[in-house]
Amino acid sequence: MKSQGQKFKREMKTRHLVMLSLGGVIGTGLFLSSGYTIQQAGPFGTVLAYLIGALVVYLVMLCLGELSVHMPETGAFHSYAANYIGPGTGYTVAWLYWLTWTVALGSEFTAAGLMMQLWFPSVSVWIWSAFFAGIIFLLNAFTVKFFAESEFWFSSIKVIAIILFIILGTAAMVGLVPLNDSEPAPFLSNFTGGGLFPNGAFAILMTMLAVNFAFSGTELIGIAAGETVDPEKTIPKAIRTTLIRLGVFFVGTIIVLSALLPTREAGVIESPFVAVLKNIGIPYAADLMNFVIITAILSAANSGLYASSRMLWSLADRQTISPAFAKLTKRGIPLNAIVFSMLGGGLALLTSVIAPDTVYIVLVSISGLAVVVVWMSISAAQFNFRRQYLREGNRLEDLAYRTPFYPLVPIVSFILCLTSCIGIAFDPTQRIALYCGIPFILFCYGSYYIGQHLKKRGTRYVEPSKSKAQSH
Repeated sequence: MKSQGQKFKREMKTRHLVMLSLGGVIGTGLFLSSGYTIQQAGPFGTVLAYLIGALVVYLVMLCLGELSVHMPETGAFHSYAANYIGPGTGYTVAWLYWLTWTVALGSEFTAAGLMMQLWFPSVSVWIWSAFFAGIIFLLNAFTVKFFAESEFWFSSIKVIAIILFIILGTAAMVGLVPLNDSEPAPFLSNFTGGGLFPNGAFAILMTMLAVNFAFSGTELIGIAAGETVDPEKTIPKAIRTTLIRLGVFFVGTIIVLSALLPTREAGVIESPFVAVLKNIGIPYAADLMNFVIITAILSAANSGLYASSRMLWSLADRQTISPAFAKLTKRGIPLNAIVFSMLGGGLALLTSVIAPDTVYIVLVSISGLAVVVVWMSISAAQFNFRRQYLREGNRLEDLAYRTPFYPLVPIVSFILCLTSCIGIAFDPTQRIALYCGIPFILFCYGSYYIGQHLKKRGTRYVEPSKSKAQSH
């Protein structure tokens, strides 16, 4: 936790931690991309895919809980992978996760700018993107408490909107709220209209990467462990609360969307939320959802800049990259890491415009796969940690938080994550994630071990000259 005599300040409380996690999760994956899943897997298949996704997240968080309570470090799961799988894996996981959020920053600033076009069509998207980027940078650059409070209120808007959407949608499903053109209440007829699996049951497996990506951000609880008040009590409570809310919000929302949105109308051109609200006949539906989606995007960007900067700090703290990224301000903020992550987000934003079909699609593909690889590393690290912990003569009862049903939980969570990676090999639109992601992972491993080899050679070369100078 120390870096150059400085420490992170433990200022995050349970409510901050819960909203940080929800802030990272509830973003464009739910508000925009869920339409793609409905189109591919059908209404029933989509609900099933999100239930499986929720189970995967639950199992991974159970593993993360044991690790982060026992070792509450900033940039946590990168450290766990390094300690309990291998230093090369830790290094690779850190860069994968940094890239995930950095690419997300670029796409979120662009998306926020595009959303503002509804109200200000004459103002360039770039102006809004730069404006929002400046706001997110300032929210992260002062104090952890300032960041945590801003994220709490950003996330609160999204949560309230989702609760209202579920209540309104359920009322429309059962006929309490009439639909446009006096259509009868659909109840659950939309689930069986085109058959349970209109594109086959295998379509569920192919959409699992998109579903898992929609759930990504839950693991931010582990990233923030080093800046949390009383982690032994705060982290388990935050994990429980987050998982319950995710189950209600995600699965509840997907049931409503699947029941009220015909498969032929689902897609990624328009937010499925806007389409459903229009069908119900809510006035100013597009404006209302536009505001909520912009808030969701900024909240995810806020969480993303926090996560990527802490991951850089963690790499520098372990002396695998320049120590400049390990420096903290007097208020405990890794400003250099924040600036570098913002620059990375700016480059991602540039590539989305200059090279959308080449460089940017490669970045997006790697980041999509990266989240699942990170979850696999958390499961494997917990599996190895528990074995090592007991092998060293420690008692299980001394762990403040224990992953239940060990070793079943880490094994099942690892296999489910691996299965979703295999599933994308059969989807032509997502296959590029493997083509780009696997070489990137190999490159990270290679660069780590080459760097370590050069460092050792440099040490061996310098030491004799030092001893020679001392003898004179």
